[in-house]
Amino acid sequence: MASKTLFKVSFVNQGKIYEMFARQISQSSMYGFVEIEELVFGEKTSLVVDPAEERLKDEFSGVKRTYIPMHSVIRIDEVEKRGTAKILSLEGEATSMSSLSPAYLAGVNKPEKKS
Repeated sequence: MASKTLFKVSFVNQGKIYEMFARQISQSSMYGFVEIEELVFGEKTSLVVDPAEERLKDEFSGVKRTYIPMHSVIRIDEVEKRGTAKILSLEGEATSMSSLSPAYLAGVNKPEKKS
């Protein structure tokens, strides 16, 4: 049996970075959106439960497909193995403000008002 294609998608949502796995990704017919289908989460038989992955699983339960704004997508990789889905904070030293879309930088480095 041939293995199915698997993608790792990283995107910004509500001030956090979501990393998830899906079987299908395409440009949406809704202009400016990426369509993500067949989300893949951990096995139900797993003895170890990751709280972050469970949170994502609950948030996307019953979702057939989701549409992510194109400017929110950080990266899409085709991978061989599924990793752990997770939610990361945008805060901290590892965050590069220059890599974020201007939409997320509203209020940062505003020009000073001249007196």
